[in-house]
Amino acid sequence: MSSNSVFQNYIAGQWVDGTSAIENISPADLSDTIGHYAQADKAQTEAAIDAAVAGQLEWQKSGLEERYRVLMAIGDELIARKDELGKLLAREEGKTLAEGVGETYRSGQFFHYYAAEVLRQMGETADSVRPGVEIETRREPVGVVGIITPWNFPTATGAWKIAPALAFGNAIVFKPANQVPASAWALTEIISRQGLPAGTFNLVMGPGAEVGDLLINSKKINALTFTGSLETGRKVAVATAANLVKCQLEMGSKNALIVLDDADLDNAVECAVGGAFFGTGQKCTASSRLIVTEGIHDRFVDAVIKRMEQLVVGHPLREGVHIGAVADGRQMEQNLKYLQIAKDEGATLAIGGEVITEETEGYYLKPALFINTTNDMTINREEAFAPIACVIKVKDYEQALATLNDTNYGLTGGICTQSLKYANDFKRRAQTGCVMVNLPTAGTDYHVPFGGRKESSFGAREQGTYAKEFYTIVKTTYIRS
Repeated sequence: MSSNSVFQNYIAGQWVDGTSAIENISPADLSDTIGHYAQADKAQTEAAIDAAVAGQLEWQKSGLEERYRVLMAIGDELIARKDELGKLLAREEGKTLAEGVGETYRSGQFFHYYAAEVLRQMGETADSVRPGVEIETRREPVGVVGIITPWNFPTATGAWKIAPALAFGNAIVFKPANQVPASAWALTEIISRQGLPAGTFNLVMGPGAEVGDLLINSKKINALTFTGSLETGRKVAVATAANLVKCQLEMGSKNALIVLDDADLDNAVECAVGGAFFGTGQKCTASSRLIVTEGIHDRFVDAVIKRMEQLVVGHPLREGVHIGAVADGRQMEQNLKYLQIAKDEGATLAIGGEVITEETEGYYLKPALFINTTNDMTINREEAFAPIACVIKVKDYEQALATLNDTNYGLTGGICTQSLKYANDFKRRAQTGCVMVNLPTAGTDYHVPFGGRKESSFGAREQGTYAKEFYTIVKTTYIRS
């Protein structure tokens, strides 16, 4: 599993040295080296794909109770080790310990959910339009699935892709973001002990330009699921389309929370602050646009500022911290760039935006709130993936809804109101895949579909029973009696 203190890749049921290794450093403490992680090259990635092709032929023959046992065991261990693995996640990615523990626990729930789905795999029968002919439909594994995951939810995103892939009888080649190999490796180590046929699950850590590029262009992959940036997602779509490979993409977002005059102010503030800033704003579901009607605008802004003054930014393992570190130096540079762009375009910085010096050297930034912004400003058009929120003042509900929908993205959208009329209208007319009423835009459940519209998502929905649309194919059988 480790060779000369290097954590290895996992290919064809064996732990394998890479051609090189990278140092994994905590963004919360640049003196904290989490480990050195092997880097796969093209040859090793090809070997992992070939191993998956062979392993899938064996895994698809496994009995339902065997798959159930495997997924339950993985979920059990994730939940049992949530404190340990949550701490590792917090060190590696920078989110708070509570968020890391919560993500690990949720990851276990994904495996438990899909363990139950294993036992609910049933086909259908139908009468033919032709006399004496009966019809059966059943779902079968799609085959070898390439999985490419981002750095912001390194355990959970892997879990909600890996669990259904295994549940429905597929083999996997898993390529995590290179910024967060430790969490992926820990999940792989748990999976490696479950007795899967060699090649059923493979971990190839390495740069996207080499390992990821080979995966998305492989003709041996039957399906490719990707979560990451819009720019990379477009490349994935083009590459997989050329090979007629099934493709699922979760990409960018520019989510908004509407606050109407009749909203419960305290709840609206908690929804805005929690949705915009927790997780250091590094969530695809974060509400970076706060669209507020004029009757409540001033009171809302004052209340949000007071709430933000209470937020503690610091080392993610320190008690009492609400917001941890920015993921890495490159992300910090991008955050500072967007702060400057907002100022240059005339937005007013109401609070925050300062770089913080902690006892440990790391990447710390106070959450920022801009007011006097318009929806055509860069900061309200592009995804910053930062603890930055912008208030957009509007006249009424109709203008608020039009502003929310005026974006190239469409992942989540929220509204705070006590009006059943507006809530019901919003549920129908918000051009987003997920809608929240009197809740933060960030925060979804594992047993229902997740995904967006426009440039946020492409392909079948993730999570819940809808995952089978991506991880299976339908076979129709005609039988003459």
